[in-house]
Amino acid sequence: MLKYDENAFPNNVLEKEIKYLRLLADRFRNIQDASTEIINLEAILNLPKGTEHFLSDIHGEYDTFSHVLANASGVVRKKIEDVFGKTIREKEKRFLATLIYYPEEKLNLVLKEENDPDEWFAIILQRLIKVARAAASKYTRSKVRKAMPPSFSYIIVELLNEGGEDKEEYFEGIINTIIEINRAESFIIAICKFIQRLLIDRLHIIGDIYDRGPYAEKVMDRLVNYHSVDIQWGNHDILWMGAVSGSYALIANMIRISLRYNNLSTLEDAYGINLLPLATFAMKTYQGDDCSIFSSKAEADGKNAEIIRQMHKAVSIIQLKLEGQVVRRNPHFGMEDRLLLDKIDYKKGTILINGKTYTLLDTNFPTINPADPYQLSAEEQEVMEKLGNSIKNSQRLQNHIEFLFSHGSMYLTFNANLLYHGSIPMDNKGNFASFEIEGSKYSGKALCDHFDRVARKAYHHRFSRHYETTADYLWYLWCGAQSPLFGKTKMATFERYFLAEKETHEEKRNPYYLMAYENEIYCDAILKEFGLTGKNSRIVNGHVPVKVRKGESPIKAGGKLFVIDGGMSVPYQKVTGVSGYTLIYNSYGLVLVEHEHFDSKRQAIVEEKDIISKRIFIETKAIRKRVMDTDIGKDLMTQISDLKMLLTAYRKGLIKERF
Repeated sequence: MLKYDENAFPNNVLEKEIKYLRLLADRFRNIQDASTEIINLEAILNLPKGTEHFLSDIHGEYDTFSHVLANASGVVRKKIEDVFGKTIREKEKRFLATLIYYPEEKLNLVLKEENDPDEWFAIILQRLIKVARAAASKYTRSKVRKAMPPSFSYIIVELLNEGGEDKEEYFEGIINTIIEINRAESFIIAICKFIQRLLIDRLHIIGDIYDRGPYAEKVMDRLVNYHSVDIQWGNHDILWMGAVSGSYALIANMIRISLRYNNLSTLEDAYGINLLPLATFAMKTYQGDDCSIFSSKAEADGKNAEIIRQMHKAVSIIQLKLEGQVVRRNPHFGMEDRLLLDKIDYKKGTILINGKTYTLLDTNFPTINPADPYQLSAEEQEVMEKLGNSIKNSQRLQNHIEFLFSHGSMYLTFNANLLYHGSIPMDNKGNFASFEIEGSKYSGKALCDHFDRVARKAYHHRFSRHYETTADYLWYLWCGAQSPLFGKTKMATFERYFLAEKETHEEKRNPYYLMAYENEIYCDAILKEFGLTGKNSRIVNGHVPVKVRKGESPIKAGGKLFVIDGGMSVPYQKVTGVSGYTLIYNSYGLVLVEHEHFDSKRQAIVEEKDIISKRIFIETKAIRKRVMDTDIGKDLMTQISDLKMLLTAYRKGLIKERF
């Protein structure tokens, strides 16, 4: 921002400032242009701030995620209630909400049964326009126009402008014409989607789009086409990002987890990853082995179940070998405790861990050479190379991961809130823990910044063996003790498969989860580290499911930290007792919305069964927050200051006006 001081200007003006103003003058060619823009920006500053929605840990649950976006976490229904109150019946409100969520599907059902569709169109269009007016009321006409579908933008503009009794016949004429020329269905679909878009100004995804659920690729498709979104990477996202960046250890992890949850459709059908080489290798290598400890969480039937178990075991062994190679290449990771294959007594079927001997649940290791247990066999190496090539050739997957890099980051500071998926690693004294990246040690914000940098570097040099150790940092982000995305002392993959003793399965959390969750002093220290010192600054996390069923609250440290992983992923709902959270930050303050289980899209459409959501008001203000109170407002004020400097330059004759 240029410092605006008309009295000092132009005597103290710097040449570089004049150069900048000349560039600005290319857009605003004279005093009138610059003045008009200043007036426009000043007006925007006084509008209410846009509504932000925060979601976390989607884990491929597309139907639930899509419904939460469509109903704006209950805001659509609230808007209908505000507009109509008691002037229409409850079932009519429920119908109108469902129509806004699923306009194409609901129209198909209605028009099959409606005897007088023209009359019905006339009523519904009037109601939808009223909801649209309410949704658009706090935005500029320019912003509203940008949100409109191009094919109906002029008509919607006209219908949104309330004109009182003088324009009543004019509005009715527009609606009647829409119906007469058979455009009512298309217009209803367009205005419903327009309402959806207006009610969420910006969407924040606090990590973990991938794994467990069946349709991560559909979630990504929706995000790629969303009007305003940012993503803070989760550990399950970095797993897929690392796989696409060429980390064989993460490719093996990605496939193992898909097999563990019997969720191969995303890999094979959505992304076209050819698993036949793995299946062929597994059936040959583990023929006669029931691979019982490798049963999926959602078991397949018959012969398919046996093949999946064999594939599951095959890729798990490959993963353990590849991870051992990563640990050996990077002694500064400090993960020697994950080198377990060389601790096995292959004759006795036991393993020595921390001085104690355990009996293995599975002792059939035909591909492991006890003299060099971390070396892939020739067949395993061939399988990994084919899988890597298949990933490289998947254009849809490449596009989705590119979007994660372009719209995502390790963390985000936005409107005084600090967003990150997991944690800021700490030691037992509450200090920021350090970790070495490419020869230098970092902690706190610098650690997150350098993990972000090295992740992008690995992606830029994807599948280059010369940058293999760079890609190893993405594996560390997935499962390393000082990873901000993981936050545990170890990932006990081997122990959970091969050992019955629960003591070996324990994955201790980083001290962050005790200190920051319980004490706002540590939250304030984290916020200060990231440049946020205001009393209303907060941290928003995901990653750790909130055990609501056991009385746990998502609001931590006296309201300084929110954990919004409420179990959108179905496997976690037994633990959480709910079906996810949405944190909403609007011009009036903060609202935490707790969602109950979403049955199905079909029930939502046919039975008009919405997600039941409980609203928890965190902070409400009598004076609404304005755009000037936001980060966007700061940028606008910078632009205003620069434009005022340009005005002065025009008036002083330093820059020539053009007409």
